[in-house]
Amino acid sequence: MSNAMFCYQCQETVGNKGCTQIGVCGKKPETAALQDVLVYVTKGLAQVATKVRALGKTVNHEIDRMVVGNLFCTITNANFDDDMIAERVRKTCAAKKALMAELGSRDGLADAALWEADDKAAMLAKAATVGVLATSDDDVRSLRWLVTFGLKGMAAYAKHADVLGKHDPAVDNFLQEALAKTLDDSLSVADLVALTLETGNKGVSVMALLDAANTGTYGNPEITKVNIGVGTNPGILISGHDLRDLQMLLEQTEGTGVDVYTHSEMLPAHYYPAFKKFSHFKGNYGNAWWKQKEEFDTFNGPILLTTNCLVPPKDSYKDRVYTTGVVGFPGCKHIPGEIGEHKDFSAIIAHAKTCPAPTEIETGEIVGGFAHNQVLALADKVVDAVKSGAIKKFVVMAGCDGRAKGRSYYTEFAEGLPKDTVILTAGCAKYRYNKLDLGDIGGIPRVLDAGQCNDSYSLAVVALKLKEVFGLADINDLPIVYNIAWYEQKAVIVLLALLALGVKNIHLGPTLPAFLSPNVAKVLVEQFGIGGISTPQDDLKAFFG
Repeated sequence: MSNAMFCYQCQETVGNKGCTQIGVCGKKPETAALQDVLVYVTKGLAQVATKVRALGKTVNHEIDRMVVGNLFCTITNANFDDDMIAERVRKTCAAKKALMAELGSRDGLADAALWEADDKAAMLAKAATVGVLATSDDDVRSLRWLVTFGLKGMAAYAKHADVLGKHDPAVDNFLQEALAKTLDDSLSVADLVALTLETGNKGVSVMALLDAANTGTYGNPEITKVNIGVGTNPGILISGHDLRDLQMLLEQTEGTGVDVYTHSEMLPAHYYPAFKKFSHFKGNYGNAWWKQKEEFDTFNGPILLTTNCLVPPKDSYKDRVYTTGVVGFPGCKHIPGEIGEHKDFSAIIAHAKTCPAPTEIETGEIVGGFAHNQVLALADKVVDAVKSGAIKKFVVMAGCDGRAKGRSYYTEFAEGLPKDTVILTAGCAKYRYNKLDLGDIGGIPRVLDAGQCNDSYSLAVVALKLKEVFGLADINDLPIVYNIAWYEQKAVIVLLALLALGVKNIHLGPTLPAFLSPNVAKVLVEQFGIGGISTPQDDLKAFFG
């Protein structure tokens, strides 16, 4: 059977090899093809922009935003709308053409910089020659796409920061230069390995930028108990990661009788002081992204998807799904608004008023808010607990959740941890254990949630601070075990950032990425000690004896 598509950017890709007929995420071959073309022309735009800058000329920031938005749009579970993706291809081709006028010559430009089309049929035809498999050498292909997937994650973080007024030209310039280099056939495997590590370095920069944007706008997260029950008013459920969208929604729903609930990666919004003034900001509903097909049904009200992770909706609630930003799905209502623009949420608010209140699916509270500022405020208490032996080890269990049955590993692993260990987490991976009764150590909760996957920077800051406090020369001398779950491309940039910070012996699961060729995987194992996972019992013995 010939391939109708080829995609292996997420952890759940078929057979840990690649989706070839339809995406496990629900992406159809036509959508995959258009996304391949969008990435291709975006790389071409990046090459043109890089050459224009090399001439000392200015490139408009809207080009940066286009590159970032295009990459973010192609992240797993973000956009399934062929028309929206095709329109991005058209606009990117037009932007390339306009920018090439600044060059005066087409010499040295790759086909990706020169190719253009308005017709969707032409885009689909082009896709057959520009996707992942267009690179024949296994190792070159692996490294090109490792970098590209890392850049997709970097683009997501850069977009979130830009929405809040934080923009670093050095990040955008690197992102575009790196994209252009993935078109360069003269680069050796060694060159691409170096580019991979450089991508990790810039990953640290963009994560710090986003952290500054979030905390500078909404305050430093603080220890917070978040309600997981429901009220009696109709509600709007907001999912994704975009805090600016949440802010606008809360402002526009105030006094309307409509409550707002968070879902999945939006849970950590409750930790920010700026959002606590809204009395109708009720709590968190449900669990990680992959359970939305059952939980969106019982929520009863409309759902706003601000970023990934959207699962193709069931007909039973599809008419209640609204998308915004880079997110799109055919038949779902899209709320427009570019960066810096005011978004009008009146339609979703009016819809909510016609719906019954959410059906309660659980009760209780979740405790979170342990970003770096809060943990460092507890530094003396934490250090004393380590010195006394009350805390023997920290376990970083950040990352992503997913629907694979094997991910029960992380629940069993957390339950089996020695009582003198503390989990440091960020991202939706926490839903595998954040509702377990794991207790505390001298008042320090055994699960310290730093926030979204976007907030993984906090875990690095905490580790570096502990290294300083204990007077250690190497971050790897800390009593920290890294057992990280991954799913999509934001996890890739987090991994590369940790490697850039010198962190070694990271265990990655449930599987190692399919896009790592045997030789590239060997480099990661030999240079950084990257490893997989086995069973909870065997890994607990290996990590803790």
